[in-house]
Amino acid sequence: MYATRTTQLIVGIFAILGIAALAFLSFRLGNVNIFGSPGYVLFANFDNIAGLKNNDRVEIAGVPVGHVQSISLQNDRAHVGLFIDKGVQVDSEAIAGIKSSGIIGDKYVAIQLGSGDTLPNGGTIMQTQSAFVLEDAIGQVINSLGSGGAPKEKQKQGQ
Repeated sequence: MYATRTTQLIVGIFAILGIAALAFLSFRLGNVNIFGSPGYVLFANFDNIAGLKNNDRVEIAGVPVGHVQSISLQNDRAHVGLFIDKGVQVDSEAIAGIKSSGIIGDKYVAIQLGSGDTLPNGGTIMQTQSAFVLEDAIGQVINSLGSGGAPKEKQKQGQ
């Protein structure tokens, strides 16, 4: 029993549609954008971006408006490129901060808008807040408790 040409054609069409559906789902689940979305790039310099990665989200007022496009080191500071979606305007007095989703959650960049002029493509957000590093905070608490809770200068004066 051989399949007719019509049956072969129908099976071929279903196979192609199945492969196309798998490709679409793979790109969609992997957050890969083939054609690129319209938008522009802003930059921000941070002292510490602990845990921030490429493709982490950028939010304004809790609403996702872009993603982290690049991370590099420039003049001993983290130079972060932020891709901002088309139609979203960020002003020159905005503040970019590294935030965390929960205690050990993913990092993201939160932008608080100000009232300055709109930044152009390639502009730099001048005011930044670095990431809060829980390990550093715990280390400072332990160090202060290890010294009896008093600053080291007061301990030396009391001796």
